[in-house]
Amino acid sequence: MLGVSQTLGPLNLLQEITDLRDEADELHRLLKSLDRADWRRPTLFKAWTIDDIVRHLHMGDRMGLASATSPEDFRSLMDDIRARRAESASRLEETRRRLNGLGGPELLGQWRETLDRLCAALAEKTPDTRLVWAGPDMGVAMFTTARQMEIWAHGQAVYDLLGVERPAPSPRLRNIAEIGVRTFGWAYRNRGLPVPDIRPFIDLTTPFGESWIWNTPSADEAVTGDAFAFCQVVTQTRNAADTSLQISGPIARHWMSIAQCFAGPPETPPAAGARRAGSVSARAS
Repeated sequence: MLGVSQTLGPLNLLQEITDLRDEADELHRLLKSLDRADWRRPTLFKAWTIDDIVRHLHMGDRMGLASATSPEDFRSLMDDIRARRAESASRLEETRRRLNGLGGPELLGQWRETLDRLCAALAEKTPDTRLVWAGPDMGVAMFTTARQMEIWAHGQAVYDLLGVERPAPSPRLRNIAEIGVRTFGWAYRNRGLPVPDIRPFIDLTTPFGESWIWNTPSADEAVTGDAFAFCQVVTQTRNAADTSLQISGPIARHWMSIAQCFAGPPETPPAAGARRAGSVSARAS
């Protein structure tokens, strides 16, 4: 298992891989502090427990490792997952059964071992490599960033449950903001809606002296404000109304009400006030 201070090799190192590992390290530090009982507590994300969240991350990394090392093994794994889900098992229940109830610190160790193996496998790829996936094939850089986004987004539910403030954002947050901007059209197509011709102007502020800007400047259709808040909205960990974002124009307002930067069927963002930090005391039974 690679240590947090080790590199992945100078010739094939992608910044995205470093960002993925750093994102995992940050969540890992929080999860290591938990009592065993904490792992079984439901979060505000669909009542998933912390065990469920980490199982989900672990299975995503297992699928990614299979894709990065053997596309044939990946297809076999996906066929088996689909067959089990066809037996009336929900996505959540299928993962629980597949991992045979693995949870707590033992799950944490297996997740990190698999993720480190995934990072090592990705580091051997060239930037133009494409990986087979459950949907369309993905470029290795986008795939790696998508794994970072999953950790960041699902980690928010853990921070919220424990009432723990997240560490200050780092520049790697831009990867998640980038996915949020790039999936503008996807949020509409995924719902069978026409994609607007106008893409809102995005102007995000950061705590490290940078502004992140996308699309043509406009005061009529725009989303401006805190980059962290924007990432919370596009990952559906917060309703836009619960953030300080300034949203101007009907297209921008509608987009922020359906934004979804992750794959899968359309998901409904949380209602205003439904997802919030410190909503459950840190050691409630």
